[in-house]
Amino acid sequence: MIAIDVHLDADAAATMARDVRAGLSSYPKELAPKYFYDERGSQLFERITELPEYYPTRAEREILSERSAEILAAAGGPGTLVELGSGSAAKTRHLLSAMRDAGSLDTYVPVDISEEITHETAACLVDEYPGLAVRGLVCDYEHHLERIPDSDGTRLIAFLGGTVGNLYPRPRQAFLERIAALLGPGDQLLLGTDLIKERARLEAAYDDSAGITAEFNKNVLEVLNRELGADFDLAAFEHVARYDAEAERMDIRLRSLADQEVRLDGLDLDISFRAGEEMRTEISTKFTRERLESVYAGAGLEMCGWFTDASGDYALSLARRIS
Repeated sequence: MIAIDVHLDADAAATMARDVRAGLSSYPKELAPKYFYDERGSQLFERITELPEYYPTRAEREILSERSAEILAAAGGPGTLVELGSGSAAKTRHLLSAMRDAGSLDTYVPVDISEEITHETAACLVDEYPGLAVRGLVCDYEHHLERIPDSDGTRLIAFLGGTVGNLYPRPRQAFLERIAALLGPGDQLLLGTDLIKERARLEAAYDDSAGITAEFNKNVLEVLNRELGADFDLAAFEHVARYDAEAERMDIRLRSLADQEVRLDGLDLDISFRAGEEMRTEISTKFTRERLESVYAGAGLEMCGWFTDASGDYALSLARRIS
């Protein structure tokens, strides 16, 4: 059975315009990382995940491929898997297979912004897992989290890929508080987080020798050129990726190579950049187990499972609502 509910923002263009206007008017200038992911941006990110320097995807895949049964046992054998930012569910199949093998698999709830991908993924999964019910939700989960359907049994809500690290502390806490409010008795959150390590490895992961990450970073300017009638010259910016040890996060920016003016016709806005001025396009917070336990506690959650890859580079953790 497949049921897909669509709750896309009818005014997504206006939302983007507001976000970009606010970001370009702030100091430092800033763009939301969700605007990386047009079709080309998504393709570039897939290439990034296969680069030798970029370890997080491989590490998370290792944990899921080798420890999914252990994770699900620790989560109490849930029958429903909810995945935020599901995409093609490539990594999630390890969890679904482990649920099937344990005899608990009932329902998969993919939550994604792409209606096309959600339909395609649902069709593939019901063929791969006979008897599986798919109740998809097409939406921006940041705004429509509360539309996730209830379940008769226990649920595991998965938020993989380390995406939680892209949120600043206050929005991160608010987001986790909203997830905590969704968790019923027996429900748990499965969260992917990158772990603190030496600066050189972190910076290499976000500034690869092939230049793919730089191309991905600059692609956000192409998105603004197309969607907002901007005239960014991509060659007039360079990719910057550095580790902020005090904030324990990667700070990704675009640096202007010259004094320049940029016009955004769609916003009726002119923006000046000084030579050397940087515009932030992403942060990626890194964690220790202790820091994540503190983050959970601040959101009304408690950690009840911790799983890392063999090298200890990355973690999946289970959390439940504090009763």
